[in-house]
Amino acid sequence: MSAARQVVVEADGGSRGNPGPAGYGAVVIDPATGEPLAETAEYIGVATNNVAEYRGLIAGLTAAKALFPDAGDALRVHVRMDSKLVVEQMSGRWKIKHPDMKPLAARAAAVLPPSSVTYEWIPRAQNKHADRLANEAMDAGRDGRQWEASASTAVLDAPARTPSTLPPVQGPPGDQVAGAAKARAALAAARGAADTLFPVPEPGVPDTAVPAAPVSAPAPGQPAGTASEKAGAPQQKAGVPQAGWGSAPDLGAPATLVLLRHGETALTPEKRFSGSGGTDPELSATGRGQAERAAGHFAALGTVHEIVSSPLRRCRETAAAVADRLGLDVRIDEGLRETDFGAWEGLTFGEVRERYADDLTAWLASPDTAPTGGGESFAEVAERVAAARDRLVARSAGRTVLLVTHVTPIKTLVRLALGAPPEALFRMELSAASISTVAHYADGNASVRLLNDTSHLR
Repeated sequence: MSAARQVVVEADGGSRGNPGPAGYGAVVIDPATGEPLAETAEYIGVATNNVAEYRGLIAGLTAAKALFPDAGDALRVHVRMDSKLVVEQMSGRWKIKHPDMKPLAARAAAVLPPSSVTYEWIPRAQNKHADRLANEAMDAGRDGRQWEASASTAVLDAPARTPSTLPPVQGPPGDQVAGAAKARAALAAARGAADTLFPVPEPGVPDTAVPAAPVSAPAPGQPAGTASEKAGAPQQKAGVPQAGWGSAPDLGAPATLVLLRHGETALTPEKRFSGSGGTDPELSATGRGQAERAAGHFAALGTVHEIVSSPLRRCRETAAAVADRLGLDVRIDEGLRETDFGAWEGLTFGEVRERYADDLTAWLASPDTAPTGGGESFAEVAERVAAARDRLVARSAGRTVLLVTHVTPIKTLVRLALGAPPEALFRMELSAASISTVAHYADGNASVRLLNDTSHLR
C-alpha cells in the first residue's frame, strides 16, 4: 500500500466583464513546509467568473494528482478557495443547478476519488497566490499570449504559510523538482484532452463553451472577492474575443432583485455609523412613513413574489409594512445585515476622524481593513452579501424578490453587478427607503436597472 500523501491546493479564477476575458490560477502546496510544489495558470478566453474558478479547481487537482502519480487512493488533497459557490457545491452542501456548472463540477469530481478531496472556504486575502496567477493569465491573454511559469512572480504575493496554518501532513511530500516537472507535463496533456469540453478560443473567435451575454457594462459573477475585482477591467485589445448583443443566447427571464433600503431611524439624519454591531434602532416616525409609502408603491406595481429582509429591526419593520400590503411573509437572511462598524457605531464621520484618524484613513484606502475594535471589512461584507445573492438568484429565475436591507449590502450588490472596484462604494448616493434594482441572468451576467429611486416618497 502506498504511503499517505497530502497536499494543499489553492485555486482561483476571474473574468474581466463576466462574461469577459477570463483566466485561472492554482498552486499546489506542501503542508509540511508551506512551500509551493507546482503552479499553473491559463487564459481561457471569454468566460464567467464561476467558470474560471471551476477551471482553476480542475487544474489544481490535476497538478496535485500529477505530483504523486503512484499514490492512488493514498493521496489526500485539501482545496482552499475564496469562491463560496465552488466550495459549497463541491462539498455537496449546495445543489448545482446551472447547466454550465454541472459539467465543470463533474470534471473536477472525476480527477480524484471524492473521498480524497476536502474543501475549505478562505478569505480572499489568504488566496493571493492563486489570485495573482489568475491575473497574470488574464494579463497574458489581454496581450495576445499565454501565461508562462518562468515569467510568474505570483509567489511574491503569497501570504506567509507555516505548517500550523495548513492541514497536518501524513507521509513525505515527495520530490518537489521531479513532481513539479511531472505536474507541468500532465497539465499540458490534460489541456489537450480537455479542449472538447473547455475549448480555448483562437484569437478573434468567440468562446462557445460559455454563452456570451450583453456586456455593454461589466458585471460580476462569484461573490466579491474574485481575481477580476482586484485587477479591474482592461480595455479591449485586438485578439481578445468580444461578447455582445449579436451573440447573446435566449437566457430566459432573469431573477430580479429589488433592493429597498430601510426607512430612517433617529441616527439616519445625523449620518451616524449604524451597523450590525450597534444599538439596532427602530424606525423613527419619518421612517415609518417612508415604509408605508414604499408599501403603497409595491402594492400598486403588484410584481413582488417574495420578501427577504436583513435581521436588523429597522429592516424588519420596513419589510413588515410592505408584507402587510402585499399579503406576503418575510424571510430573514443573515447575509443581508449591515456592516459591523466596531467602535465607530453611533459616531459621525467627523467624530471617527477625531478619535481614530489613522484607522479611518486605512479603512478608506483598503477594502480589507476593518473599522476600529473588531468590525467587518468591506471585503468580508462582500463575501457574505455575494453568498446571499447567489442563494437567492439560484432559486428565483423569472421571479422578483424584494430585499429589504442596508446601505453597504445594496451598494455592494450594485458594485458587483457593475464589476466596479471596491472604492465605488464611496461614490454612490443611497437615500433612506430608496429603491434600486438588479437583474441576474442564467449565465451569471447582471444588469443594473435602477439606482436610488425615491420618486415613491414624494
